[in-house]
This record gives sequence, C-alpha cells and structure tokens, in this order.
Amino acid sequence: MIALLQRVNHARINVDGRCIASMEKGVLAFIAYERGDTPQKSVRMLERISNYRIFSDDAGKMNLNVSDAGGNIMLVPQFTLAANTDRGNRPSFDTAMPPADAEVMFAELLELARAKNPDVQCGMFGADMKILLENDGPVTFSLRV
Repeated sequence: MIALLQRVNHARINVDGRCIASMEKGVLAFIAYERGDTPQKSVRMLERISNYRIFSDDAGKMNLNVSDAGGNIMLVPQFTLAANTDRGNRPSFDTAMPPADAEVMFAELLELARAKNPDVQCGMFGADMKILLENDGPVTFSLRV
C-alpha cells in the first residue's frame, strides 16, 4: 500500500465540473493499493497518515500531526502510484490491485477514517477528478506499509 502525502493550505476535488470535496489546511493523501495488500495495511496506513508529524510547531520544527495542527485529511484513490516504472517509457500496472478489490479496500479505509473524524474528505474511485490544491512548503512524503 502506498500513500503520497502533501501538506496543503487548501484542496478541492471536482468531478464533472462539480465540487465533491474540499478542505482547508490538512493532509491530502493519494492512496494506491497493490496486489497482496490487506485490511490490516489500511489500518496501519491510516495510523501513519493521522500521526505523521509534518506540521510545524512554534519553533518551526515538524513536530505536529494533522490533528495537532487543527487540519483535516482528504483521501484520494490513485492507482497510478502503484505503477512499475523500472523499464521503458510506459508504466506497467501489473503490481496494482485489481480495481474492484481496490475500491472495496478504499471504501473500508474511508470508513475507518470517518469513524475517527467524520469530516474526512475523499475523492471518487474511478472518476476523472480535477484536484486543485495549494501545497504548503512544498511538503510531500511517500509512505509504504
């Protein structure tokens, strides 16, 4: 399982010209499932996303997690993170979890996240999303579990 985290000042997701999610300061997390990923990995990834200290404290050090900083989380399914780019000029998605399975896993991740924070925002699985964001820093991290 892969997550690409971006610390953002604000983010918005549009599908077919309509806003389906928006938030102010927080963590925008692009999520990809790979073959063999389990629900336990989703639990662990959510813990990491929630607790990852990427916000600055009063001394300017990254010591605060998203909750400590008063921010929110936006989860976005993005299978392209699971691409194999080792060879050639075209990515292979052999390692990506099949879409039907990944959709179930993403729905379960979202349910877990909203059980802790009902305001968690999310993208739409399989949709052509237009994501507008202002990366703060820029601060971006890639996590794997």
